[in-house]
Amino acid sequence: MNFEIRLTEALARLRQGGNLRMLPQVPDSVINLSSNDYLGLLTDEALLDAFYAQLPRASRRLSAASSRLLTGNVPEAIAFEDALCQAYGSEAALVFDSGYHANTGILPALVGKKSLVLADKLCHASMIDGIRASGCTFYRYRHNDLGHARTLLERYASIYDEVFIMTESVFSMDGDRVDIPQLVALKRAFPNVVLYLDEAHGVGVFGETGLGCAHATGLHQEIDLLVGTLGKAWSSMGAYLICSQVVRNTLINRMRPFIFTTALPPINLAWSRFVLEALPSLQARRERLLVMGERLAETIRQQGTVCVSASQIVPYVIGENIKAMALAKRFREAGFYVLPIRPPTVPEGTARLRFSLTATVPDVAFERLLELVQA
Repeated sequence: MNFEIRLTEALARLRQGGNLRMLPQVPDSVINLSSNDYLGLLTDEALLDAFYAQLPRASRRLSAASSRLLTGNVPEAIAFEDALCQAYGSEAALVFDSGYHANTGILPALVGKKSLVLADKLCHASMIDGIRASGCTFYRYRHNDLGHARTLLERYASIYDEVFIMTESVFSMDGDRVDIPQLVALKRAFPNVVLYLDEAHGVGVFGETGLGCAHATGLHQEIDLLVGTLGKAWSSMGAYLICSQVVRNTLINRMRPFIFTTALPPINLAWSRFVLEALPSLQARRERLLVMGERLAETIRQQGTVCVSASQIVPYVIGENIKAMALAKRFREAGFYVLPIRPPTVPEGTARLRFSLTATVPDVAFERLLELVQA
């Protein structure tokens, strides 16, 4: 068929440029450094046993079998959202099936005819898809340059009813972090600014109670739309939004990815609530994780490579796709599973290994990793 010929030729071009993706399988024999299981909860048998031991039979169901607007508004969802409100001291919370659902659905449901979006240049693809789906005017400011965002606000804020500033707390490809006090200062300087912060890689990892970068600064209540992902440090699935009650009510009525999808399974919601309650007790893991991140980033810098990481995500920028793939193979042969990240996920010429650290990496293995980076 003609369309299959066209697709085959396109795949061949991807292969030639070192950009062809295949679905990998992670061998049990390697140290996984490409997972988002930052706290190591996925394989914490003691924690899992404690969860199952207290799990009521009614919460063991594997599907909600309906959207939340029909019969899928299970007690576990209500209890988890109530627990999130208590933890953050917020008016409301709303749970979604995934971070992608959250970021593609929240903004289109909230924007008006005279809304403007200012987004960090390196915002996650899901956020960009949400912006495009909203159909509103948007500009992308230079990465982590809130001075540039301020310049755009000075130029455009008076023209629009509200300006949504969208950014991440921890950026997924570089591991650097936004300046949250400076972000909040923009909101205070321009009364029609709405702050949208994606804490996908921040929740679980930062703050004494693990509630993320904004909570760690004490400024979380200044964030109008705070998104947290459950499929990373929480070792669960789904996402949540911390917001006002009027925002929650609006999303329930307007957000298409929320309305037209089956709700999360009760057992998953129960696990997420269980992890939320456990997060304060995991501070030692968070501290060890961030120390490892600092040491790995410094080791990479010592090799003459720029590394802006300030988190558990540590990039080793190689440049060329083929070279990044070859280096990833060398690490795998040494027992470390780390994948090459290539365009279009990152800009052309910045292919990299992306070390996604987990708190439970053994000391001996981590020291061996540092030696390999230096080799």
